[in-house]
Parts: sequence; structure tokens; C-alpha cells
Amino acid sequence: MEGNMHKSGFVNIVGNPNVGKSTLMNLLVGERISIATFKAQTTRHRIMGILNTSEMQICFSDTPGVLKPNYKLQESMLQFSESALVDADVLLYVTDMVETPDKNGDFLEKVSRLKVPILLLINKIDLSNQTELEQKVALWHEALPQAEVFPISALHRFNVDNVLRRIQELLPDGPAYFDKDQWTDKPARFFVSEIIREKILLYYDKEIPYSCEVAVESFKETPRNIHINAVIYVERESQKGIIIGHQGVALKRVSTEARKSLEKFFGKSIYLEVFVKVDKDWRSSKRELDNFGYNPA
Repeated sequence: MEGNMHKSGFVNIVGNPNVGKSTLMNLLVGERISIATFKAQTTRHRIMGILNTSEMQICFSDTPGVLKPNYKLQESMLQFSESALVDADVLLYVTDMVETPDKNGDFLEKVSRLKVPILLLINKIDLSNQTELEQKVALWHEALPQAEVFPISALHRFNVDNVLRRIQELLPDGPAYFDKDQWTDKPARFFVSEIIREKILLYYDKEIPYSCEVAVESFKETPRNIHINAVIYVERESQKGIIIGHQGVALKRVSTEARKSLEKFFGKSIYLEVFVKVDKDWRSSKRELDNFGYNPA
């Protein structure tokens, strides 16, 4: 194959919380990279997923849903989203059938000033009819005239291949940025903490999941298995009690479900020990957020 036939570039996925960005990224990359659950603010970092074929390498990055920051953690999440506007070759702006362009005017204003190609994906079209969809397309066309609009359903894989084809057409020619067998730029430990965090989101209510952070203290891999020690940090003693649950039942369920997902993810036996510790106000401390990897360099 001629070297100059190869295409490569960075495709950044932005949009408000809960519109299906992570589900879409998992479809596009074909690996279960971003946590996809139904609670807002699930993705807190920019996560890179890499799609490799013989003709191209697309580096996708999924960003936290854009929101007006209420505390330090959200400020740094918004920085990730805004930084995604700077370094993209193609921008995917994901919305859905429910929300309207005025939901986050400031961010949209920044998007409208971009010079890069923008693909506007209207997700969840399985929840609507043709008339509603046409109205929605017209609305977005007015809000972002330079964007190409693609109605999709990430859940049903509808029209996602066409989006991928269009991305490939828009990518610049160039060599691969990463090894062709690499599908993410994140270390293994990152996925361990994300998978444990996903289980916390699934099994606890209200503010509990948002008060938790997960740190992997040790990750020892052998050819047959992986031994992992992880700590769930919460802000208050009362939250620690809720995470552990009566006679440790709640924590045991999180550990068991996380272990099953990790075994699937790594394809090995996993020995997982999870502890819970209190770290007051980690969400408001710059030092703690740096430790957890939240402040973009």
C-alpha cells in the first residue's frame, strides 16, 4: 500500500451530558472504552479510543458532558471539553431528540467559531417520528449552519457506519500516530478505576456516586491472572457506611460485579480487593484532583 494513501487524525466528541456520547464512541472504536451508563457526568476525563484499519487511524476522544461548573471538579471537566475544541481534525457534536440548541448557548457559540469540519449527530432518533426529526434538523441547521447533520441511533447502530465513512473522507493524509495494535492511550489501571466507578454508578443512588473516586493502589499481572487492590474514596463517614452497606453486602456486590467485568475486559482471572476510605473534600482540592488525574496538563 502506498504510504500517502494512509489517513490519520483526531476526532473529538462533545455535547451535553446524557446524549449518548460514550455509547457512540464504543460503537465507533469497537471496544468498551468509555463507561456508558444512564447517569449524568459519567465521563470525567477525556478518554482516547483508537480505531485502526489498514487505510486509517482515527483517534477518538470522548469528553465529559458540558455543564456550568459548580465546583472545582466540574471546572476541570469543562476544561477537558473546551480543550477538545482546540486540537480536533473533525468535531462530532452529539445531541439527541430531546434537547434544543439553546441548552448550552455559550459552548455552542465556541463551536460555531471553529474552522474544522463539524458533524452534528442527532442521536436517539428511534424515539421520534419523521416530522419531529425534520423539525429538529432544521433547528440545528439554523444554530450551526456549517455543520453536516446526521440523524443516528447509537443504540441500534443506525447510520453510524455513514458517520464513520464521512469521518474517513474528512481526515487528512498522514502516518499513524500510535502503534496499529494500540486502541487507547490510557494505562490498564485507568480502566480498572473506571469499571469500579461504573458499578458504583449502577448500584448507589443520589449523590453517592458523585462523591466517590477510585484509586488503584496495586496492579500486579502474571501470564494467568491479575491481582488488584483498589480504594474507593468518599468525602464523609456516612457515605463510607452506605458504600460498605449492612454487613459489607453492598461493597461485596460492587467488587463481584467489577471483577466479572474486569475478567471480561482483560481476558484473565482477576483477584480484586476493594477498600473504602474517607478523604474529606477531595472534589474541591486542587492537589487531590491532580492526584486523580483531573487537571489537564
